[in-house]
Amino acid sequence: MDVLDLARTQFAVTGSLHFLFVMLTLGLAPLVAIMHTRWTITGDPAREKAARFWGQIYVINYALGIVTGLVMEFQFGLAWSGLSHYAGDVFGAPLAMETLVAFFLESTFLGLWIFGWGRLPRWAHLACIWLVTLTAYASAFFVMAANAFLQNPAGATVTGDRLALTDPVALFTNKTLIFAFPHVIAAGMFTGGMVLAGASAYKLLRAEDREFFTRSLRTGVAVAAVGIFLTMGTGFAQFAGVQEGKWDNSAAASALGFMVTGGELLALVMLFVLLPLVRFLHRWRWAQRLLVVMTPLPFVLAIMGWLAREVGRQPWMIWERLTVADAMSPGLTAGMVGTSLAAFATVLGLLAVVDYVLIARAVRRGPRALDLGAPADEPRTPVLSY
Repeated sequence: MDVLDLARTQFAVTGSLHFLFVMLTLGLAPLVAIMHTRWTITGDPAREKAARFWGQIYVINYALGIVTGLVMEFQFGLAWSGLSHYAGDVFGAPLAMETLVAFFLESTFLGLWIFGWGRLPRWAHLACIWLVTLTAYASAFFVMAANAFLQNPAGATVTGDRLALTDPVALFTNKTLIFAFPHVIAAGMFTGGMVLAGASAYKLLRAEDREFFTRSLRTGVAVAAVGIFLTMGTGFAQFAGVQEGKWDNSAAASALGFMVTGGELLALVMLFVLLPLVRFLHRWRWAQRLLVVMTPLPFVLAIMGWLAREVGRQPWMIWERLTVADAMSPGLTAGMVGTSLAAFATVLGLLAVVDYVLIARAVRRGPRALDLGAPADEPRTPVLSY
């Protein structure tokens, strides 16, 4: 591959692997907040256990996802300085806001929630997890605003050899953003619901903590069913808002789009068949095995959908303003980009494996000896122990 293809591959690898963490974060955050709310209102120990167990999985994914985001930011500066020079004053604004939200507000509220068990007043503690959820959604909004600008450069005019922001309202009400942001949120619901359902089905197959995971299984199937329904609806609306030609100018994008649609239809049919039977799924091993097998599906569909959206815009980095070739950093060689691609792929791949291993271990341990929210005298088994 030449240097341009290597740089495009590097962006696709880093973006795709980071997106895996983002989808689970967006899906689990509101579910954990709802569980915590039910515990705060009812005082039911089972609700507390649910908030702590699924919250612990959320924290694992969030912590490793932050590192993947840093790697992605680094490759932006390394390979795409042409984009920064030409459109940094516009494209960089929502990304800077996302960084402030994610690294300051969201992480601060998450830290207060993690260490606030038994220390903060219960309603203040509850407010922390809801603020984590809202800031996670705000972070996604700003990222999608930046991506929507690449698809449809609204709110900017050419000044000399650069783009200048002239209408911030147009930037944040971009028609592409209005359709795409709900689609990402719905896909996150689908992902979070399937992780709940798949992990719970796995534990039920092992006949462990049946009452706890029966509740989680029912919640997961219901949320995943609603999520995939909204994902499909907003997905079609999203591409209706993309300017003419972006979608049809690429056979690869069209092929990916048909594959995503087929996968979503398959998930929709399966989940809506299971949804009316949700009260009986804890008894049926075939349904539990099916849910375990379906668990990776939202992650696969999310990556394919993102690739379809990006490939359909080629060869433009910013639609009809800046090509991908012109957005690259000058002076890069194939060897330089190939080396960084191998390094980034290795680091992100290891982080993805570690994330899976830690989450799998937390699921296997179950809700009996939780680290999150445990009082000092409660026995705990560290997630990293063998």
